[in-house]
Amino acid sequence: MNKIGVIGATGMLGHHTAELVQSDPNNELVIIHRQSSDLSSLSDLQYQNRVADLNDPVSLIRSFEGLDYVLNCGAYYPTTPKSLKEEIDIAKNQMNNFINAIQESGIKKGLYLGGSIAIPKSENGIANEELTYTKSPSNKSAYVQVKWIMDKMAREAGNNGIPIVIGIPSMTFGEYDYGPSTGRLIVHTLNQTLPGFVNGNRNVIYAGDAARGLLAACIHGNIGKRYLITGENISMYDLVKKIITLGGIDKMPKQVPLGIAKLVSKIKMTKYRYLGGELPLLDDTAIAVMSAGQFLNGEKAKSELGYEPKVTLEEGLKRTITWFEQNGYIHN
Repeated sequence: MNKIGVIGATGMLGHHTAELVQSDPNNELVIIHRQSSDLSSLSDLQYQNRVADLNDPVSLIRSFEGLDYVLNCGAYYPTTPKSLKEEIDIAKNQMNNFINAIQESGIKKGLYLGGSIAIPKSENGIANEELTYTKSPSNKSAYVQVKWIMDKMAREAGNNGIPIVIGIPSMTFGEYDYGPSTGRLIVHTLNQTLPGFVNGNRNVIYAGDAARGLLAACIHGNIGKRYLITGENISMYDLVKKIITLGGIDKMPKQVPLGIAKLVSKIKMTKYRYLGGELPLLDDTAIAVMSAGQFLNGEKAKSELGYEPKVTLEEGLKRTITWFEQNGYIHN
């Protein structure tokens, strides 16, 4: 019997991962959550719950005790504007606490859910896990910097013998995206409120497949190694076009040049920071996600973990759109 902890189960990937853990009778599911977390969205799951916070090292160590594996599906990423130093300090503190809890609790292995944006651009147009930055990325987007530093810390911890693995799902869509997070692209495209999109290359995966890859990486992956959990390579233009076709919309959002998008984002984020109001849709993170992506090679997860996607891109998008419609996110 494996006793498996999941951090971030109230999020899309965490919920799918918890669901997968629970589906195996050889596993016991433990949800690790903040005191303030609303667990009502987890009513479909049977689990033991433990209260901890990634900012509280003592509670984190305590919550890991007696577990075999822990998957951190709630790793930090920027949401509301802060200074770059603040963002990096929070990310480093939370990652240090996670690494320390793995070491102090004696679990078999912990998984950090990373971001493909921490992988530099490949010269041949298709990236794999072996590509690393030799120094801080030139892109000073908080999202890029935070994901880079946490990825670096996780790899270094693994190289120092701490049992940690990095699972990196590509751009993920699926049910339980209450934020929504990546699903904002779908919601605002189909509600025709998306101000525009920046073209670029992406790899897209269904959340249920991503969860399978993450769990396999945690249990069977090699310590200190990255595993890209991939679906289908596609351009942002073709992805948006597929979304409007599946959603029954005939109006394509505007394609915005990267330079203009960055300028507009800077103006709107400055206005938000000083005057408040609604957080802009085209913020630094959204632009980075849309434009800084690339095609990905998932052969390592296939050969070492036996992972392959089971759900096609079209089917994954259909399931996601249906969930958003049923939960009142899409109004057209």
